Amino acid sequence: MRLERAVDAYLRHISIERGLSDNTVDAYRRDLAGYVEWLAGRGIGDSDAVTPELVSQFAADRATAEPPPAASSLARLQSSVRGLHRFLAREGIETADPSARLRPPKLPQRLPKALTIDQVERLLDASGPAPGGPSTGSGAGGGGGVELTGIRDRALLELLYATGARVSEAVQLDVDDVSHGDVLRVRGKGSKERIVPVGSYARTAIDAYLTRARPELSRRGRATPRLFLGARGAPLSRQSAWLVIQQAAERAQLTAHVSPHTLRHSFATHLLQGGADVRVVQELLGHASVATTQIYTHVSVDALRDVYVTSHPRAR
Repeated sequence: MRLERAVDAYLRHISIERGLSDNTVDAYRRDLAGYVEWLAGRGIGDSDAVTPELVSQFAADRATAEPPPAASSLARLQSSVRGLHRFLAREGIETADPSARLRPPKLPQRLPKALTIDQVERLLDASGPAPGGPSTGSGAGGGGGVELTGIRDRALLELLYATGARVSEAVQLDVDDVSHGDVLRVRGKGSKERIVPVGSYARTAIDAYLTRARPELSRRGRATPRLFLGARGAPLSRQSAWLVIQQAAERAQLTAHVSPHTLRHSFATHLLQGGADVRVVQELLGHASVATTQIYTHVSVDALRDVYVTSHPRAR
């Protein structure tokens, strides 16, 4: 089969049958386009002409590229190539998998950065007015809409910290998803749904946004079921949500790097520090494997070690 057709078939498979997110499919598409181009430069245009030696050479070539690729990017690239050839072999399109011996690079384990509870409270207070309180004018926005977007920003950040949702999940929420009382329906990776409890602070902030801000923002644009709207009434984008978090961090004078994932990391870390079971946290985060969640237990162990060192008379 021509490699271009093989790639198209594989991308349809992971999108439709496996239900991977659009972002993941796009990343695989870019990776495989580079792979096909590399093979074409060596006169290879059909999938049955790909050998284990070529696959290994491609991986080595990319690993020694300048500038050096990140280990995570290299791992994803090799995952794309292995996935393509496994698919072709499994579907009977090819008789063998030339990538079977390819081993991905070992990724360094990086502990997620979490804020302290005090830092989270400062971040939330800097995002917008407290629900029910007077406007502080601290929210992002302009043109007479500062108070409206400030109420929205407070609801967004309260929700992110209360639920551990990814920013991409939060901006995809519809109004109906938050209409179930003290629980939230989240659509995660692969369109998998999960139910997450919502604390009283986030619930109050969301209700204030739905009552005081969203109706006016909605009138500025076309009708949409999306929960979070921009200043002109269009659905809030991931990039805009990232900017909201960055601006709140600057106003809170947080020197640590604060990213959209920081509140998710803080959510998980604070739950485990409070005694939550790791499998409960796994369910709340929507992790397919508990191994992914267990990285947060290392953060909690570090916190315990710090307390021990500073508190025990013979710790040092």
